[in-house]
Amino acid sequence: MSAVATNATSQAALQRYYKLHAGIYDSTRWSFLFGRNKVLDLAAAVTTPTRILEIGCGTGRNIEALCRRFPEAKITGVDLSSQMLDQAWSKLKSSIGRVRLIQAAYDRPIHEPDNKFDMVLCSYSLSMFNPGWEQAIQAASDDLAPGGHMVLVDFHDSHVPAFRRWMGVNHVRMEGQLQPMLRSQFVPVVDRLRKAYGGLWRYHLFVGQKE
Repeated sequence: MSAVATNATSQAALQRYYKLHAGIYDSTRWSFLFGRNKVLDLAAAVTTPTRILEIGCGTGRNIEALCRRFPEAKITGVDLSSQMLDQAWSKLKSSIGRVRLIQAAYDRPIHEPDNKFDMVLCSYSLSMFNPGWEQAIQAASDDLAPGGHMVLVDFHDSHVPAFRRWMGVNHVRMEGQLQPMLRSQFVPVVDRLRKAYGGLWRYHLFVGQKE
């Protein structure tokens, strides 16, 4: 099967998954998507962006937080699922004019000519790009202006094979695959691994600057 066909198959599977989960996503994910507020704290300590892109913005939970933390920023969110974006718009009605939402696979840069982003946020999204995470990181680098920041919180790894398999059923790859490429593309400012549930898995907090 070609890479294009594989990507299309993966994207279709994710769209089906989130069609089922969009309505319950916010009420169920709080118990294991750790570090989402912390990574924004870490980012705010080193940057005050005016143009922000979130890859895999989902229900808009992070965009709401970004609007509060960076009141002067314009924010673009990209997500594959129309159902998740419907949930996002229900939260973000008061931010129309500041926020733009795009339904698309993030497999290429989206910036306007000569108007790149100051910050790109990935919150528990890239571990689900299988295949496609390398392409997404490269696109994020291309979307960032020099000196801009790549900000990420995501699953890293687990020493429990059964748990890794279960997460794979839910489209999540947990093999520490993101960290090496992030380090190669950006100058790390924050690069931390944290344990969840006593070490059942580790998650990754990363803030890196584009040279």
